[in-house]
Amino acid sequence: MGYIMELRKLVGSRPLIMAGSCVLVFNEQRHLLLQRRTDSLDWGTLGGSLEPGESLEEAAARELYEEAGLRAGAYKLITVFSGQDMYYKYPHGDEVYNVMAVYEATEIQGEPTVMDDEGLELRYLDLSIPIPEINPFTEYVLKKAGYIN
Repeated sequence: MGYIMELRKLVGSRPLIMAGSCVLVFNEQRHLLLQRRTDSLDWGTLGGSLEPGESLEEAAARELYEEAGLRAGAYKLITVFSGQDMYYKYPHGDEVYNVMAVYEATEIQGEPTVMDDEGLELRYLDLSIPIPEINPFTEYVLKKAGYIN
């Protein structure tokens, strides 16, 4: 069980400040790897929250493997987001204020494979075309980071 789940036992659904990483993986055509999420059934980026003692880059690497079965040779820090705009309420009611480091992973090894119960499907999507059913939080992050208009 992860750190956040342990905290949830103590505080319930109340808002938590949650630090984590978002990992962007692009193919040769610069299409972005997204996962269809099991909790909201929309398309979101790979990533998740820190575990105690873990760095943001280590979290990015762990989440990339746990969610897509991929490893990366390098991670480039794109930006860090925080504040009111990073509030998110999960479909099951948990609330968070995210502090999120956005990394672009390069030198990718492996083939995208759903590895956990968080994702239903993985797919490279063209960001120049509007993505139906994109997670609003993912859309916000991609816009603010300059990947989509």
